[in-house]
Amino acid sequence: MTLVDAVEGKEYIIQKIDTDDEELNSFLFSLGCYVGEPITVVSHLKGGCVVSIKDGRYNIDNQLAAAIYI
Repeated sequence: MTLVDAVEGKEYIIQKIDTDDEELNSFLFSLGCYVGEPITVVSHLKGGCVVSIKDGRYNIDNQLAAAIYI
């Protein structure tokens, strides 16, 4: 299941991040978004979703949300 399918307000553990872009992987890691880390979808928007990772909230688009498996 990916973040696109996640239920709002429920905490999940990141199982896999499926991107071929090393720069994007580094960026996600700097946000605290990596395998084994808890993540919560705060809300779903038309073009993406708002997620809570560690103590921050981030808006990510649907393409990136589809690459994060929970």
